[in-house]
Amino acid sequence: MSSAIPEPVTKLIEAFSRLPGVGPKTASRLTYYLLRAPDDFSLGLAQALNNLKAQTRFCSACFNITVADPCLICSSSERDASMLAVVEEPLDLMAIERTGIYRGRYHVLHGAISPVDGIGPDDLKIRELVDRVQNGQAREVIIATNPGMEGDATAMYIQRELAPASIKVTRLARGLPTGGDLEYVDSVTLMRALEGRSDL
Repeated sequence: MSSAIPEPVTKLIEAFSRLPGVGPKTASRLTYYLLRAPDDFSLGLAQALNNLKAQTRFCSACFNITVADPCLICSSSERDASMLAVVEEPLDLMAIERTGIYRGRYHVLHGAISPVDGIGPDDLKIRELVDRVQNGQAREVIIATNPGMEGDATAMYIQRELAPASIKVTRLARGLPTGGDLEYVDSVTLMRALEGRSDL
């Protein structure tokens, strides 16, 4: 960076640039926005970041982000403990929760198997999942990993690891998006939609 830019500004631009999806231009815009923003806004953002790190932890049961341990989902008597949805990230859990349909519990892996990125099964919460299934009351594990090579590899690995437990292991259905045209759908999605067809 130019020596005309003060070091605190440079350091914040560099910090923003390390965030996913934030390039140097966006990092600069954010930094200069905060410089012009009222003090209470900037200080509020700093306090929110501090609280994020100081007050959150992982749930000891499902590994979702929480303030209290166990989290509200794991401690709720209204959730079905016999169903366990396995997701890659807390954001995936939030997406399922937004549907308002699923009433079971979760297990967050914190990633997917990706040899290219150096992420193996031991880097994820798979061993904890297997232990949880063996020691718990789950009758069905719903593998809700993302469609794609990493998600599929993770799903197959989990299925293999859970085979000795003799419980039902299912996978989220895949198919055509609502409002989509068949002519624009890729062949893999169309194949999955045909394989997963249901009665009308």
